[in-house]
Amino acid sequence: MKDNQVLKQVADQVGIADSYISAWGDEARVDNETIVRLLASLGYDTSSDEALLESANKHLRPDVMAPVKVIRSGEPMHIEMHLGQSARISDFSWRLETEQGDVLEGWLQSQLVQDDRAEGGLLVFALPDNLAWGYHKLEVYRKRRKSPFEMTLIVTPTSCYKQEALLNDKKLWGTSVQLYSIRTNHNWGIGDFGDLKQLVADVAARGGDFVGLNPIHSLFPANPEGASPYSPSSRRWLNLMYIDVSSVSEFAQCDEAQQLVGSAEFQKRLNAARDANWVNYSEVSCLKMAVLPLLFATFRERHLDKNTARAQQFLAFVEKGGESLLHQAAFDALHAELKKDDESTWGWPVFPEQYRHFDNPAVQSFIKTHNEQVQLYMYLQWLADTQLAEVNELAQEKGMVIGLYRDLAVGVCDSGSETWADHGALCQDVSIGAPPDILGPLGQNWGLPPLNPEVLQQRAYQPYVDLLRANMRSCGALRIDHVLGLLRLWWIPKGENATKGAYMYYPVEDMMAILALESHRYQCTVIGEDLGTVPDEIVDKLATAGIHSYKVFFFETAEDGGFYSPSHYTQQSMAALCTHDMPTLRGFWHCDDLKMGEELGLYPNKEQLQGLFDSRAESKQKILDSLAWHGYLPEGVGHNAAYVPMDRNLSESMQLHLASGASALLSLQLEDWLEMDKPVNIPGTVDEYPNWRRKLSASLDDIFTRQNIVDLTRRLTETREKASHNQ
Repeated sequence: MKDNQVLKQVADQVGIADSYISAWGDEARVDNETIVRLLASLGYDTSSDEALLESANKHLRPDVMAPVKVIRSGEPMHIEMHLGQSARISDFSWRLETEQGDVLEGWLQSQLVQDDRAEGGLLVFALPDNLAWGYHKLEVYRKRRKSPFEMTLIVTPTSCYKQEALLNDKKLWGTSVQLYSIRTNHNWGIGDFGDLKQLVADVAARGGDFVGLNPIHSLFPANPEGASPYSPSSRRWLNLMYIDVSSVSEFAQCDEAQQLVGSAEFQKRLNAARDANWVNYSEVSCLKMAVLPLLFATFRERHLDKNTARAQQFLAFVEKGGESLLHQAAFDALHAELKKDDESTWGWPVFPEQYRHFDNPAVQSFIKTHNEQVQLYMYLQWLADTQLAEVNELAQEKGMVIGLYRDLAVGVCDSGSETWADHGALCQDVSIGAPPDILGPLGQNWGLPPLNPEVLQQRAYQPYVDLLRANMRSCGALRIDHVLGLLRLWWIPKGENATKGAYMYYPVEDMMAILALESHRYQCTVIGEDLGTVPDEIVDKLATAGIHSYKVFFFETAEDGGFYSPSHYTQQSMAALCTHDMPTLRGFWHCDDLKMGEELGLYPNKEQLQGLFDSRAESKQKILDSLAWHGYLPEGVGHNAAYVPMDRNLSESMQLHLASGASALLSLQLEDWLEMDKPVNIPGTVDEYPNWRRKLSASLDDIFTRQNIVDLTRRLTETREKASHNQ
C-alpha cells in the first residue's frame, strides 16, 4: 500500500489507534503492518489503497437507520435517519413494539426534531420520552416501500444496580477463593459446589456478606489439564468438574454408582486425590466421569422416559439454553470421542478436518448418531447450573447482602467450543493481550480471540447481552476481568508477539449502558478490574456507570512511594490486599515471588532483579510506616522492615487497616488467613510452575474453628461497622 494516509484514515474510522501512551508515559507508534493485518482480520480488502477505500465505504456506509441505538433514561429519545433530500417526510410513519408488549405508533412529520439533509446531514425525529427500560423493536414505514426500516432500541438505566445496603453506605467484607483449591473431607479431590455451600454458610455466620470466586466457566472435560479459569472453552457455560457428585439426587437412586464409589479401590483413589496438595485434574476427571454417566442413565430411566416433573425441569433448561447449549454439549461429546482415538487431541484445531466447525455436515451427523452422549453433557450443565443456584439461594437465606460474587474472564480460548461454533462474533485471526509495561517488557499475549465490535453492533449487541446474562445468573455481584476492555483491547495479529499489537476501541458508552440494564435485571452489582495501564478517559466513565473500581493495597501508592490511607480510597470500590496474580501476603513480604522468578528465569538480568528486591524492601518499609502512622502497627512489631518477618499479628493488622477504609467492599483471601506462601498463579509461566492447582493448606472444617480466625472475622465485622459510621 502506497499511501499511509488512507490506511490511517480507515484505521481511525474503524477504531484502531495508530499510537498510544506507553507505561513509561511516552507516545508509542503502531507499525503500519499491524494495522493492515488487523483491518484484514475484520474483513477489509487491504490489497491496495483503492481496494481499502472501497471496502471501507462498503463496511462503514451507514444504513438508513442504524441496526441498534442505546439510550440511557433521561436522555432525549432521538432517532437519526440517513435519507436523501428527495424523500418526503409525510411518507414516513413509525411503530414501536416495546419489550413489555406495548405498541406505540406515530408519524415522523409530527415528531421531527431536525432536518439537515440539504447540507448532507441527518434527519432526526423523537419518540416518547417515558419508555420503559428494555429491548424494543422500532420500525419505520415508507409509503410504497414493501419492508420497514428496523432498529433495536435499547433503553437503559444510567448506572449499575447496587444492593440497598450499598446505597446506604454499609461497608461489607467477604472472602475470595479459587473454588478448586477448597479442601473438605468429603469432596473428590477438588473444591465443588457442595463445598461452596459450606463456605457460604461459614462466612455468613462470621458476618461476611459475600464469597468471591475465580471464573467458573466451562473448561475442557476431555482435556482436564487445561486448567486455567481465564482460558475457558466458553464463558456461557459452567465447569463440570465443580459438580458435587454425591449430592446429585440420582446418586441416591443408582445402586451401580453407590457400589462403585463404595468399593475399596475407588475409596483409595478418592482419599489420595483429597490428600494431594495440588489438584490432580486428570484423576478428578477420571473419578467423576466414571460415575456421572451412570447417574445420567438413572435419570433417563426414572425421569426422562416417564416425563416426570424433574424431567420437565431439565427439558426447560435445554430449551432455554438453545443453540448455545447444543454447541457446548456437542463440542464436549465430540472432543471426548476423538480423545479416545488420540490422546493428544487438545482442542478443535487438531480435530480431523470434517469436525472443525459446528456447522459441518459431519458434526451434524455425529450429533444424531451420538445423541445420548450429547444429552449427557446437557444434563451435566443442568446439574452444575442447579447446584450453583442452590448455593446462591442459601446465601440469600443466610442474609448475605451479596452472596456469590462471580468473575467474568476477558475472553475465550481459541481452541474451545465458543470459537468452534462461532458465526462471526469473534475475530479469530486476532489475539488479545497487553502492550509492554514495566513488569512485562515483552507485553502479554493471552491467546484469546476478541469480540468483533462491528458485528456486535450489527447484531444489536446480542452476543454481549447473552454473555452478561449467563454470568449474572445465581450471584449478587459480577467482577469483570480487565474492565478496560469495554473501552479498548490490545489486539495482536495471530502468530505475532505482543509488541506487534494496537488498541482497538469499542463502543464503550453502549456497552456500559447495557451492562447497567442487565445488572438491574439480575440485581447484580458490578466490580471492574481496572489494574494496569488505565487511560484517564475511562476512569470517569466507570465511576458514573456505578462500577466498583478495584483497589489493591500494594498498588495504591503516591508519587513518593508512600501508601495511600485506605480511608482515601474511593467509596465505589472493592479493596483487596492481594489477588490471584500476585504472591500471597507472606510470599510478598518474604520476596518468595522474586526468588521463584529468579529460579524460573523470568528476569532478563541481575540488575533488573536487584532493582525489584530494592523496591520491595522500600515498599515494606513504607507499609510499616503507614501502619504505624494510622495506629495499626501491633505492639512488639519493630519499625525496621529489614528485621520484621510477616507473622499473624502483622498480617491481621494489615487486614484491619484495610477494613477501616472507605471502600464499600473488602475482599480477603483465605490463603492469607492460613499464612500460606505459595501463589495460585505466576503470570508469564505455563509449564514452569503448576498454576491453578495449589490447594488451601487446611480444610474448611478446620479453618472456621480456629480461634485466631474466629477472632479476626469478629474484628473485621466490627471494623467495617465502624467504618460505615465514619462517612
